[in-house]
Amino acid sequence: MKSILIIGMGILGQHLAKKMQQLGNDVMIVDKSEEVIQDLSAQFLNSFVGDCTNEGVLRSLGVNNFDYCFVAIGEDFYASLEITSILKELGAKYVISKAKRERQAEFLKKIGADEVFYPEKEIAEKLAVRYNATNIFDYIELTSDYSIFEIPIIPDWAGKTIEEINVRKAYNVNIIAIKNGKGLQPVPGGQHTFQPQDHIVVIGLSNDVFKLSALTGR
Repeated sequence: MKSILIIGMGILGQHLAKKMQQLGNDVMIVDKSEEVIQDLSAQFLNSFVGDCTNEGVLRSLGVNNFDYCFVAIGEDFYASLEITSILKELGAKYVISKAKRERQAEFLKKIGADEVFYPEKEIAEKLAVRYNATNIFDYIELTSDYSIFEIPIIPDWAGKTIEEINVRKAYNVNIIAIKNGKGLQPVPGGQHTFQPQDHIVVIGLSNDVFKLSALTGR
């Protein structure tokens, strides 16, 4: 279990807080709007109303005791900068701040953010990749070249094993899991026999996966 501080209870902050709590973490939420915190207080044991651009407010929270501090403020970038800077000055262990543009990300890193995320950009890129290529069901970028993809199998693979097809040699990708409906089989062996509705989760060069997905014909 980790100790999580989330500042800014907009849509992103709320979703993040709920998921972190569902995963078993100790979550404290903070927002300057009393109304917002009142609406959420029944869901979170630890909640606080305060303007976190005020150093005294952050100091009172004991920010250095949290494993992760998220600054999830989207509209007021100046406030995000101030809060990120103060968190680091007060000894916060790891600060993760939201940005909406590359330039904002650069500023946040310069003043001490350990990590910057910009969900709008990440979602846009994921959608672009998914719908630009054939039959991409999911996608996680690892580097500029390598990614993890979920794609259906080539129809002719049904009834054959991974070893028979020699997927790695023939298509330059590694199968790391098989999905069939809601079931997931991680790290399948060479004797796994493909079923018609199987999806494969593969890791490889994006261009190699695009070539493979184009052959699925669905």
